[in-house]
Amino acid sequence: MNLFAADPLLVDVDLVAVAVVLVKVVVAFAFLMVSVLFMVWFERKVIARMQNRIGPNKAGPFGILQTLADGIKLFFKEDLLPERADRFVFKLAPYLSLVPAFLVFCVIPIGGDFSGADRGVVSLFGQDTLLQLADPPVGILFVLAMSSVAVYGVMLAGWSSGSKYPLLGSVRASAQMVSYEAAMGLSVATIVLVAGTLSTNGIVDAQGGLRNWNLVATGFVPFVIFLIASTAELNRPPFDLVEAEQELVGGFHTEYSSIRFALFFLAEFMNTVTMSAIVVTLFLGGPQPLFDIPGFPNALEGVFWFFLKLFVFLFAQVWFRATLPRLRYDQLMDLGWKLLIPVSFGWLLVIATFRLTNDEGWNWAVVVPIVVVVLAAAGGLFVSATRVAARRRELEGSAY
Repeated sequence: MNLFAADPLLVDVDLVAVAVVLVKVVVAFAFLMVSVLFMVWFERKVIARMQNRIGPNKAGPFGILQTLADGIKLFFKEDLLPERADRFVFKLAPYLSLVPAFLVFCVIPIGGDFSGADRGVVSLFGQDTLLQLADPPVGILFVLAMSSVAVYGVMLAGWSSGSKYPLLGSVRASAQMVSYEAAMGLSVATIVLVAGTLSTNGIVDAQGGLRNWNLVATGFVPFVIFLIASTAELNRPPFDLVEAEQELVGGFHTEYSSIRFALFFLAEFMNTVTMSAIVVTLFLGGPQPLFDIPGFPNALEGVFWFFLKLFVFLFAQVWFRATLPRLRYDQLMDLGWKLLIPVSFGWLLVIATFRLTNDEGWNWAVVVPIVVVVLAAAGGLFVSATRVAARRRELEGSAY
């Protein structure tokens, strides 16, 4: 089976097709590198304005070259290798965090003509292709797999350092990322149920028109869950317990320096861009336009709308960092296990019930009250069980 048959360019591969693919690889890599430079500057500048400060303003116009200056400084700093470190794993760990971010972006459609039956196909160098590097039939599963692989980079970085502080940070990171991975996966399952496909291009194609955006079609709840879970996956505030300097000196990357230290931050900001692009793809129609712009080519119009939506979510991530206080670790785990997972699983069952009702022609006047009663009963039982468990912990704590 041809895993990339959805892209007409790869149905009959020749030298021209290979050249186009190489061009797309270079463009995708260059975009991510430039976007990270911009994102670091943008975050520092916006947070400075929110806190009534100036922010970077010396290196280049408006301080836009400050990130480049910081990167050059880190590149020429001394690279340290702890005496007790596992040399191979210590050097490998930063790349295990960085590479998955780039691979995930490869399956994100950043443009294309989704009007009519084009399904995002555009003409590039005289060849029909998609404005994404690859569109495997299991694109969403690939995204979830790559986000899971990133956990290994964080865990191995702490373990291979040969120090207790990084190990504590990596264990906390692994627990946090695995916990929120479950809620994120359940919200993605809701999208797959509505769209009827695992292909990222197919999911975008199914969201023609604002009413068909998955933000609306899934009832807004999976969007909120995915946004919270993805922020926790990225270790971004208010979920940045992994890097809590007050508690762990510097988290899992305490023993890293020079370019390897920079690679972890490169991975964090690259993952921020990539995860925001996934949110846009899954819930906001990807390149699908809010409205048609007169005289604008459909393919370029899709690129414009995609990056506009992406910018909105990048600003939201900066806003979260500037305004939200950090959670305690027990609050972070309670939010993931006791709220997000049950809500996302329950909402998946609700959407499945409504889809089945629509397909089988059941009576909505009967189904909706039953669903409401079942949800109310399940919510009441869950809240009661949580309160009993909390009271029991208090009694056990007072006994000591």
